[in-house]
Amino acid sequence: MTGDQKGYPNAHLLIAPAELAARQEEQPQQLLLIDLRPAEAFATGHVPGAIHLDLWAISLSDTSPAPLRAFLWMIEHVFASRGITSGRTIVVYDEKSGMRAARAFWFLEYFGHPDVRVLDGGFGRWTRENLPVSRTAEVPQSSSWTGEAHPERLATWLDVYDRLGDPGTVLLDTRSDGEYLGTTVRGARGGAIPGAVHIEWTHNLGPDGAFKPASELRVMYASAGVTPDREVVTYCQGGYRAAHSYLALRLLGYPRVRNYIGSWKEWGDRVDLPVDVPGSRSPNS
Repeated sequence: MTGDQKGYPNAHLLIAPAELAARQEEQPQQLLLIDLRPAEAFATGHVPGAIHLDLWAISLSDTSPAPLRAFLWMIEHVFASRGITSGRTIVVYDEKSGMRAARAFWFLEYFGHPDVRVLDGGFGRWTRENLPVSRTAEVPQSSSWTGEAHPERLATWLDVYDRLGDPGTVLLDTRSDGEYLGTTVRGARGGAIPGAVHIEWTHNLGPDGAFKPASELRVMYASAGVTPDREVVTYCQGGYRAAHSYLALRLLGYPRVRNYIGSWKEWGDRVDLPVDVPGSRSPNS
């Protein structure tokens, strides 16, 4: 099933394995495939022609202006080292339609790349459809690419703080139940950003590891008050799962979505910022 068949307004942000395989046959020079899985997974087999890039654990826990600029400069140059250019379609993937691919997608959207897509269902779906697998490591050809930043797609701690209590904004917590409730603590403090709505990122996906149809996602988000008329700021622990829900909302055509890339690692560690601990509330509160 393609993104169009799933009813997404922005179906072009996904590409099905069969469509990617056909484009590889017809227009291989117009594609750049980036495998975001761990190196050992890439080594055991990958989509033919893919370049490996593991961005795991490359995160930012201070979104103040100076460290934010340095971090984004580094990410931009890492992408250029893998051969990113504006004239090629970039296809990112991991094992499923997962957070690693979604985070790379978000970075490239932030930098204004005009044609970046996620392989829907990832490498797992690719192999289930019996498409060819390679163990040959392609040597990346670096480029001089530089992006054009879209700050409206990124949120800093100050952006989030300024929006607390704003009815036109919804803060979307994409972490696990335990993290949101404050029973699983992954910072100086546990809990959630005050007023946040909680929808774990895994609910975006079906059992096959691909995105659910638009009708299901639309109902899930709207029932929690995450509607297209509001600006949505997603967050998690370090901007990975938040990027996944950013992608889901982009697929649905939401016009104003930001990824808070510092997320809970920054917010929870800063004792000057307010927190809510939903797990400490009494049943009747």
